[in-house]
Amino acid sequence: MTDLPASLRTQLAAAATIWTTTVVSHQLAADGTEKLLLELGDGERIECVLLRDGNRRTVCISSQVGCAMGCVFCASGLDGVVRNLSTGEIIEQLLRLARLLPADERLSHIVVMGMGEPLANLDRLLPALAAAQDPDGLGISQRRITISTVGLPPAVDRLSELNPGYHLAVSLHAADDTLRTRLVPVNQAIGIDAILAAADRYWEASGRRLTFEYVLLGGLNDSSGHARSLVRLLGRRAALVNVIPYNAVAGLPWKEPTAASQETFLEILRQAGVNVQVRRRKGARIDAACGQLRRLAAKDR
Repeated sequence: MTDLPASLRTQLAAAATIWTTTVVSHQLAADGTEKLLLELGDGERIECVLLRDGNRRTVCISSQVGCAMGCVFCASGLDGVVRNLSTGEIIEQLLRLARLLPADERLSHIVVMGMGEPLANLDRLLPALAAAQDPDGLGISQRRITISTVGLPPAVDRLSELNPGYHLAVSLHAADDTLRTRLVPVNQAIGIDAILAAADRYWEASGRRLTFEYVLLGGLNDSSGHARSLVRLLGRRAALVNVIPYNAVAGLPWKEPTAASQETFLEILRQAGVNVQVRRRKGARIDAACGQLRRLAAKDR
C-alpha cells in the first residue's frame, strides 16, 4: 500500500502477515486445471485445485490434513489423518486459488472434496463457507457450494439442523455393504441403509437434490451386475449419480475402468431412468486426484 508512510509499512511487515501458507508446488495442466500444494504454519501440507470448465471456475478444497476414513483407492487417507484445518486455513485455500484468476474472472463454485472428511470438521468448515458466501467476501452463492462426505449419519443430521442449504454429495462407490466396507472401511460401523436414511432426511430438510458419487474401479465395481444393484439401491430417489472413472494412483493396485465397461455401466443406469453424469477427468497429468501431489512431494523431503 504505497499510500501509507514507509515507516508504517515497515512496522506492518514486522508485525503481521497476510498469508499463513507457503506455496510449495504450483502445477498447471493443459486443460487449465491448476493445483497448489500448500505448506501450513506447522509444516503440514494440503492440496487444493482450480478447475476451468466453460464459464465455471470451480475450486476443490481440503478440510483436513490427511483423512481418517480409509478409502482404499484414495491417496489422501493412506497416511491417516493428522488434524483438522482451521477456518482460516480453509479460507486461505479459496483466496490462493482466486488469485490465480485474471481480474475479469471470479470463483463461481466450491466443492469441499479435497483431503479429509468435511463433516468431521463442521465447526471450522461452516464459518469458512459463510465467509465465502458473504458479499464482502467472495460472494459465492450457497447454491453453488457442494459438501462431499463418505456418509456419517450423525454429522449429516447435524448439518441438516445447522445449515441445510448446501448441496450434499455422498461418496457411495458400492451398492452393498460387503463391497463398500472393502472400499470404505468406516462403512463397517455404519452401513449403507443408515447412510441413505440420513441422506433422505437431509433432502427433506434442504429440498436440494442429492448426489451420490461412484468411483468406477476397473474389475471391482464396474460390472453390469454392480450397475443393476445400484439401480435397485437408489430406487426412485430424485438423485444424481456422479460416476467418476478412477484416476490411477502410484503405489495402489486399483485399475482404471475400460471404456467398454464404463459405457455399459452408464447405459444400464440411464435405461433405468437414473439421472447420471460422468465427471470428465481433469488434471490427471498433474496428479490432481486428492493427496497424490502431497505424497509425491513427501518423498522428496
